Amino acid sequence: MLKIEFESTPSSSYNILCLGAHCDDIEIGCGGTILKLIETYPNLNIHWVVFSSTPERKQEALDSADIFLKKAAKRTIVIQNFRDGFLPYQGAEVKDYFEQLKQAFKPDAIFTHYRQDFHQDHRLISELTWNTFRNHFILEYEIPKYDGDLGNPNFFVHLSPAHYQQKIKFILDTFKTQKGKAWFTEELFQSILRIRGMESNAPSCYAEAFYSRKMVF
Repeated sequence: MLKIEFESTPSSSYNILCLGAHCDDIEIGCGGTILKLIETYPNLNIHWVVFSSTPERKQEALDSADIFLKKAAKRTIVIQNFRDGFLPYQGAEVKDYFEQLKQAFKPDAIFTHYRQDFHQDHRLISELTWNTFRNHFILEYEIPKYDGDLGNPNFFVHLSPAHYQQKIKFILDTFKTQKGKAWFTEELFQSILRIRGMESNAPSCYAEAFYSRKMVF
């Protein structure tokens, strides 16, 4: 299987943009990959944006981002206050923020939602990502949920046992408001990582998966 990687030298520096509609989306979708990137590339500058929150969930999101990005060389964490479930109906305001973001940060790689995600908030963030950043390396992550919209991703990141175990632990320890939900379990998070690890022949048996729509070789 063909593998790609960033150039890694002592002076290598990359800007990574992480976008999530809700307070736990980034962690669930690409948390293990972020942990791996930070360990592999010591000079990462990570810009982490969550679009909807409540006061309680905002604090959880800040705590979680602090944990996941603890070893990043530079980080910016932004938690917006758009209404959960209503992002398409606040589309003009969300798009305005994307335009501001485009001027403020120049990413080398972007993590965002899957374009065919059935959740309306997720779909809007993906659409505006592509609308705003038209000449960038974009990876769309997946969120397991009741809608049953998991597809066939084509880009895989193999995770070490430390990375996938840390990812799951950090999520479960931090997002306490979600613990009453039937899907918010260690078993579910581990299961999807195991399936994607099997599909990509991961040495550790675990991987995160993404959709890469445009790449130049």
